[in-house]
Amino acid sequence: MKSPSELTVRLETGAATTALVYPAAGAAGADVAPVGATLILGHGAGAGQRSTFMVDFSRALSALGIDVVTFNFLYTEQGRRIPDRAPVLEGCYRAVIDGVCTKVESARRCLVIGGKSMGGRIATQVAAADPQLRLAGLVLLGYPLHPPGRPAERRDKHLPAVMRPMLFVQGSRDAFGTPEELTPLVTTLQPMPVLHVVPGGDHSFKLSRKDPAAQAAAYTNVRHVIASWMKSLSPLSTP
Repeated sequence: MKSPSELTVRLETGAATTALVYPAAGAAGADVAPVGATLILGHGAGAGQRSTFMVDFSRALSALGIDVVTFNFLYTEQGRRIPDRAPVLEGCYRAVIDGVCTKVESARRCLVIGGKSMGGRIATQVAAADPQLRLAGLVLLGYPLHPPGRPAERRDKHLPAVMRPMLFVQGSRDAFGTPEELTPLVTTLQPMPVLHVVPGGDHSFKLSRKDPAAQAAAYTNVRHVIASWMKSLSPLSTP
């Protein structure tokens, strides 16, 4: 499997962050045909793009034929622990989108954005703020509907403005929002999102029982769900 290549992304503020590009499998003789799409994944609040979760998912999805791009939000790139405010996070994500569309050919044909927890939430905010942004869809891995133990503090007011296909992957025991909490919301959105439930999974899809084979199977299933869903998307129209 090819190693990811680094892409330097310059922000409007003059700062820069690093993105990693995991090229899709599908070269001559490969078993998997390229999907012809790019998936940008933002990391969660507590771990950067080189965390085990981000690296493993990126490598696995690239092996399924998807060009995957991860990146560090600026606070992570600069070694700070506390996330920046939403406008700064959104500005970083938007700069990554612009940079990826310039450098990765499949992103100009079919671009999907999303991420793990906070990264997915910021992706939805970027999409909701710009209806003209050319996106084929969004993949949200453990959407943080509310902080743990505070279900009234909802983070969903902007979601009706996204107006693109969305795939929510949610563990059945996610403390940031269970599938039962998400379902009434999902049914009100247009186009109606797909909600995939990981039985027994927590916010990172970890199962409650320590069973390595079952855990590996759960992760593999999620990755195949993402790849299948992305294959179903319509390519972006020519600008």
